[in-house]
Amino acid sequence: MRIVKNPHRGKGKLAPDAPYPSTDAVRVSGLLGMCPKFAETDLVSAENLAPVSGFWVKDERSRMGLGSFKALGAAYVIARQAFEQTKTPNAETLKGRTYVTASAGNHGLSVAAGAKTFGASAIVYIAETVPETFADRLRDINAVPVRAGADYAASMREAAKAAQDNGWILLSDSSWEGYTELPHTLMEGYLQMAAEAAEQMPRRPTHIFLQAGVGGLAGAVAAYARQVWGDAPVITVVEPEAAPALQASIEAGSCVFAPGPDSVMGRLDCKEPSLIALNGLARDADWFLTLSDEAVCEHLPAMAAEGLETTASGGAGIAAAMNGQVQSALGIGPASTVLCFLSEVSQ
Repeated sequence: MRIVKNPHRGKGKLAPDAPYPSTDAVRVSGLLGMCPKFAETDLVSAENLAPVSGFWVKDERSRMGLGSFKALGAAYVIARQAFEQTKTPNAETLKGRTYVTASAGNHGLSVAAGAKTFGASAIVYIAETVPETFADRLRDINAVPVRAGADYAASMREAAKAAQDNGWILLSDSSWEGYTELPHTLMEGYLQMAAEAAEQMPRRPTHIFLQAGVGGLAGAVAAYARQVWGDAPVITVVEPEAAPALQASIEAGSCVFAPGPDSVMGRLDCKEPSLIALNGLARDADWFLTLSDEAVCEHLPAMAAEGLETTASGGAGIAAAMNGQVQSALGIGPASTVLCFLSEVSQ
């Protein structure tokens, strides 16, 4: 475990050419409401997981029937683009348009679902290591899976090339230099779960834990939490030891690549952060924490016993809040109120 205090809290951007995350949650629910199976997800009390006065988990496993918070992202981008075409979009509105992305799981399903809802095509590049069962799930939502590359980064390069060669729309859930507009909108979609959690919480949290890969979930939720609750909650970003991209960037004062071995937290195993998320978290987060695979996996059975079964990726923030060393370092005790996000189903 390694925990770093954020020296940039409340200061300027670390990626000057990228924006901060949006905090405009007002329009999100209306547009997502046009998507099938849209509904609010539960905020669950899990008081047995830590000796605190309140331990609350925003459970995203049922989100829009796709199994993770990422259902809110790409589908929202596509819904917004459909609404820009007509105020009454339908299953024909984006016919002839093609979205392309790379994915190892949840993001690809959101692209596929959004495209299907509004009549567009979806092509999802997947690495050689991605299970064929995921390719089948994409086909079930009318997407075309294309295997390319040994890992996610290689798949994304191929997806970007295909977009350029064919005039398709590249829809990534990360942002980099020269590519920020669509990821900014995508992160705005994640505000839906933050806004729901803010309404559902019985009182203001003292501590918020946010797991991060490229940082989309963490950046969006942290920005909204600061808008609603101000400086009071202590916000901690949780990453795998094998992929401390945000922590390393915070320490360097700029976006850096953080190489490392593979992590069992596969959805969080991202070696380079989203620039938009980095800007937001440099401003909004208090601490950046890395945990080993073992430190996360040891708490998964207790989560499952509370009805919160998930993967190491989906439960990393909860595991951090359950960790005695973390509790001591952050001053978490009997009077604390903790908010975490369970980000995906167990797969």
